[in-house]
Amino acid sequence: MTLLTLRSILAGSLLWISTTMQAQVGGASPEPTPAPAPTTPVKTDTTTATTTVTPPPVVVEPTWLIDPEIIKPRLETLQKDIPLTYNSITHQFVEYFAFRKPSFTKTMLERKELYFPLYEKYLKKYGLPDELKYLSLIESGLNPRAMSRVGAGGLWQFMPKTAKVDFGLRIDEYVDERFDPEKATETACRYMRQLYNIFGDWHLVLAAYNTGPGNVKRAIRRCNGGQTFWEIYNCLPRETRGYVPQYIGILYMMNHAESHDIVAETIETPIEHDTIHVNSYLDIDKLASLANMSLENIQKLNPHILTHILPNNTRHFALRLPKNELAYFQANRNMILDSASKLPVGLLPSVQEVVAAANNATSTSEDSTPVVAVKSTEKVQVTPVVEEDVEEVVLRKKPKKKVYVVRRGDNLFDIANKFDVDVYDLKVWNKLKKSSLQPGQKLTILKESAVTSSEKYAKSSRKEKPVRGKAKFHTVEDGDTLWNISQRYGGISIEKLKKMNGIKGNVVRAGMKIRVS
Repeated sequence: MTLLTLRSILAGSLLWISTTMQAQVGGASPEPTPAPAPTTPVKTDTTTATTTVTPPPVVVEPTWLIDPEIIKPRLETLQKDIPLTYNSITHQFVEYFAFRKPSFTKTMLERKELYFPLYEKYLKKYGLPDELKYLSLIESGLNPRAMSRVGAGGLWQFMPKTAKVDFGLRIDEYVDERFDPEKATETACRYMRQLYNIFGDWHLVLAAYNTGPGNVKRAIRRCNGGQTFWEIYNCLPRETRGYVPQYIGILYMMNHAESHDIVAETIETPIEHDTIHVNSYLDIDKLASLANMSLENIQKLNPHILTHILPNNTRHFALRLPKNELAYFQANRNMILDSASKLPVGLLPSVQEVVAAANNATSTSEDSTPVVAVKSTEKVQVTPVVEEDVEEVVLRKKPKKKVYVVRRGDNLFDIANKFDVDVYDLKVWNKLKKSSLQPGQKLTILKESAVTSSEKYAKSSRKEKPVRGKAKFHTVEDGDTLWNISQRYGGISIEKLKKMNGIKGNVVRAGMKIRVS
């Protein structure tokens, strides 16, 4: 396909989305198709129920980038317990992950092995459909430290009250178990099982997981007792209207990405680990230093630890340590633990000081605006990324299309950086198999007006990128740690941050200016 043809197709598809979605989504409740509605058996722990699926009519348009006759039968083949309804709305989410944000799909392919085995284990334990493992992708972008603007956190995005009061997870100034992949996953399974006992319909379970069971019940009442997601579609909150189609879209892409030329480049694999049980004060920095372990790996294995210490009242805390770095620790276990567990002189002032500087539990502002130092006397505010609900981003806001003419000396990284887009997306939009460019070459760039939360979370834990251009600086705020600063700036390693800034320890204090690139 020529570049001109691709640009024409993209322009036609995006124009169609902006001009027709008001009629499709904003009007009356979707009508069921004339054909008899299919029935789908739904498994529970002890019984099998039958759910009637009444999807909206399929709107076939000649401007689709992917032929509907390809997607529809593939969804039918993938369907197990959860209905994978095909219609014009779910089609647009497939195309979003295939063409507008292929980098998100690629990142999920690269990251899935970190958590899918864990998800499958607990879904099986609680008798839930295996395909619910894809839900975490649109919740958190498979980032265990994801935190939303309203305070939901972790791989499964629990609000503090739900996690602490309803499910007994520990949330305090030292530990937030919403960020523990194991405990958060089991909690999510318990919650989804409760929701299925309430609604008996998997689409409504997904909707309730997103917006709460109360909002779904209100939507059912407002839509005259509709019993399926599509029957109450227009009575749901806008964000939730896009939730089920988004789930269907990413499930499709995770199983058929390669057929749309999206492949993983660097597969991330879990760090093998063993655990030790901590029953006292523990300085994790000192433990890592004395045991010749990577502090960064310890933090990756224990994302639920919010500070650099565990307090003196710690009991039965399972601390994960990298298995391939355990030899020296095992040979010197008593000496290392005795030193790392020794209370600092002047306990209360020292501990409080460490916590005040290192704790990033509740005081960290996810949407805080970093400061970039261009010159020693000049500060420029970086515009924060706008995060909006997925229905708004995908269905109602078309991306801005630009054409960039390559100049001598240009490269893909600099062009992507200039327009704040992903290099991988740039290559997909322009069907580039290689990274080399020619002067005069025209590149199509699709600039989104906003991002979804899952896309933001996925970006926040990517591996560090090459450092180019002007140096950038971050002014440390109350609650910042080297770990959360590293995650905010593309996953630059803690060791690199320390090296660039001449930091010897691991504690940073409010007001410090730290170079991040």
